[in-house]
This record gives sequence, C-alpha cells and structure tokens, in this order.
Amino acid sequence: MFTLHKGDSLSFLKSLPDKSIDLIATDPQYGIGADKKNAHSSIRDNSEWDNFGWDDKRPEKEYFDECLRVAKFCAFWGGNYFADMLPPSPAWLIWRKPEAETGFSLADVELCWTNGNFTARMITLNRRDGNLHPTQKPLSLMNWTIEKFKLPKGAKVLDPFMGSGTTGESALLLGYEFIGIEKIAKYHAIAKKRLQQAVLSPSFYTLPNNRLHLDVGDSPAQQALFTPEADTAEGKLPAPAPRR
Repeated sequence: MFTLHKGDSLSFLKSLPDKSIDLIATDPQYGIGADKKNAHSSIRDNSEWDNFGWDDKRPEKEYFDECLRVAKFCAFWGGNYFADMLPPSPAWLIWRKPEAETGFSLADVELCWTNGNFTARMITLNRRDGNLHPTQKPLSLMNWTIEKFKLPKGAKVLDPFMGSGTTGESALLLGYEFIGIEKIAKYHAIAKKRLQQAVLSPSFYTLPNNRLHLDVGDSPAQQALFTPEADTAEGKLPAPAPRR
C-alpha cells in the first residue's frame, strides 16, 4: 500500500504523532545546484531539470527535527551536507561508486547519516539505473539502505523528499507501506506512475503488496493539508505463481 501527497512536507510531518513512522529514508536537496550542473548534461532532457531551482538551497533544520521526532529511525542521503543540523552518529552508510579512485568528475562516494543500530557500513554499487530525476539513486542502494534497519512486517516507510519515487519502489518491493511527499508536480506525477506500475509487476507479487491505495491522507487534519491528485484506486493483485 502506498499514499502520495503533493506539497511541502513540513506541514504533513507536523501533523504526525511522535514515532508514528518506522523509517524515514530520503535524499533531500543538497543546496549545491545539482539541477544546473554540467555533469548531468548527457542525460537530462534538454533543459527541464534546469528550470525548477529545486536544489538552490537545502532544507531548514526544522525539517530534520520533525523527521527525528516522528520516525523511529531516519536515513538521510547526502548527510554530509546536513551534518550541522543532525546529532553525531556512528551509523553512517557509504555508497562507493565503481568509478571511485579513477579521477572521474563526480564524488567517489556518497554518505548517508542514520540513527540506526549498526556501525558504519559501505557498499559498491553502480551510479545509476534510471534518468527520471537528476539525482536519482539506484533502486539497489535504497534496498540496501532500508534493509539495514530490519523493520518489522507492515512497517511504514516515509520519504518527505520523494523525487522520482525510488524509496517508494524499494519499500513496496520489500513488503512495507510507503508514504511519499513531493512538491514539484512533474516528479510527483513520475513517482505516482512509477509506483502504480511497480505494484502491478510480477516481482511485487508478495503478500504485503496485495493492495494499491492512493489518496491524500489518513486523518481529516492531514487531508486538509493537501489537494487530491487522483481518485482513490484500490484493487487486488493476482495471486503469486507457485514456486518451483
């Protein structure tokens, strides 16, 4: 099951009770103008990424404070850009890229601040598996991130800076509920389509993923914060094929 919202995430976060979310896993804007960098020129669609200004500044501290309040665990990719707004932690995740130490133009590694119950860990994964967003993370990276927290069955995963929906696809693949928030209409639409397609693919025929639910919130207070983007859609998925 997933629920998507279009709008700024701070109001929604403030409407949630303390520790009501199992995991916030997200990749906020870093404030380095990534949507305007020439490094992405070979994959962007002529100019659309340049026009939004979504990476002109990073989120304010209040966003991180609210995330830490409402979630039992948090994982912020790009954590080195927000370290002054987060408490010290030994549980960093490190994504090493195959091009590391070859002198290529982008960072050899990317860092994720977490408050997980583990020590610092590193994995080597390919840089990209899609071009839906200029800073799109690989699905395998978000799978690895979420799995580190060993969430219980039925856990809720939230991404307050959803982008193209990679965290949502990962959460559904792993059998968790997902809540996503994105303020840019283009990326909200991309994520919505991506997750609708994902839950209908054979790889998602797992018991927790037997229902598609898209609306604007759970409580009247939350519903008042957002405008519906689509009619509610619900349906049973086909039963999984028997294992051989």
